[in-house]
Amino acid sequence: MDELRVLHAADLHVDSPMRGLVAYDGAPVDEIRAATRTAMRALVFEAIDRQVHLLLLAGDLYDGGWKDFNTGLFVVSQLAELHESGIPVVIVYGNHDAESQLTRRLRLPPNTTVLSSTKPETHIFSDLGVAVHGQSYATRAIGADLSLAYPKADPGLVNIGMLHTCFDGSLGHDPYAPCSLAGLRSKGYDYWALGHVHDHRVVCEDPMVVFPGNLQGRHIRETGPKGATLVNFVDHEPSIEQLTFDIVRWERCRVDVTEARSLDECLARCREELLALSGTGSMTYAVRVELVGPSSLNGRLRATTEQITNEVRALSLSLDGSDVWIEKVVVATTPLTGRPVLESDGVAGEIRQVLADLKANVSMLASDDGSRIPSLAALRSQLRAASSADLEDVLDDVEIALALDDAAELLATLLGGEEIENAH
Repeated sequence: MDELRVLHAADLHVDSPMRGLVAYDGAPVDEIRAATRTAMRALVFEAIDRQVHLLLLAGDLYDGGWKDFNTGLFVVSQLAELHESGIPVVIVYGNHDAESQLTRRLRLPPNTTVLSSTKPETHIFSDLGVAVHGQSYATRAIGADLSLAYPKADPGLVNIGMLHTCFDGSLGHDPYAPCSLAGLRSKGYDYWALGHVHDHRVVCEDPMVVFPGNLQGRHIRETGPKGATLVNFVDHEPSIEQLTFDIVRWERCRVDVTEARSLDECLARCREELLALSGTGSMTYAVRVELVGPSSLNGRLRATTEQITNEVRALSLSLDGSDVWIEKVVVATTPLTGRPVLESDGVAGEIRQVLADLKANVSMLASDDGSRIPSLAALRSQLRAASSADLEDVLDDVEIALALDDAAELLATLLGGEEIENAH
């Protein structure tokens, strides 16, 4: 075959709940809720339209056990469309859809191959001249390097390795199936189709080692364009093109309100930034608006966050072109005179110590070690009670640290006696 076209996707998380989704009149909530399905439909349409020879799904096709069979029926319907177009599909399951996680199952169409979870398996497509090597997860937490047991490349074929992995741990994701670049290179494959990291990353170009990123962002930690990687092989040499499939794009919108002298001026700045972000396309945007900068309105903004949030939501409904849903408005302004320092004795000193403990040990929140620090233990128990999701999915070191800075800012402002009477 002169040219081989392979579409590589991962981390579809079909029917994953969109965290932080708050319904309000006029918001495109239904579109956001269905985004993972719509993105998969777009992937399938593109595969058929481009007449790809093979589709690879490198883990976390599902977000976990299905709430009901409708999730499985939807996926089967999409795979069946590929079957009708003669496009084979190879799947490895990852940590979210490991064998132990899926309590419901449906038979998949004949074009679909799920690679074994007991040991590495090779599936050869003789007509394409391709060997696909991979292994699914048997359980959610795989600590071993699965790639070590993968077979060497067949020199007569295009060899592709599929692996759901954190790679070497340097990419900041849960340490599942760690591997090394040297280990991957030792197999002699032409391309490594990885999954698990939700950002598009080309780890290496010789051989080509690629994370396509997830197909659809699901919360504010997954910002920017999302999609899959089209791989074109010519004489065993791969070249890649990143394709975009997200239906809802998550973004942070920083609005500098330093020069604003009234709430109306703040909202005007918000409108300008939201218009610049969304443009005039048909994309739906899920946006966290962050008000920043030293401001004479600091006290008023902090005292009326709910009001500000709904004012921003109201103005977003009047934007032309794109649908914009406001996930949250964060007031991160500072007083014009600078922040009073929490260094006094008594209550202020105790508050300062609690904040210092939390900021110094944010990463311990997701581990049992955090229980030794009273303030961490309390916050950890509250997080577990408030969310049915795993802590690893809701905690982010940077975001928690920013929230603690925000809390310190507010406490310092109040303890420093900044006047906020004009907020009432």
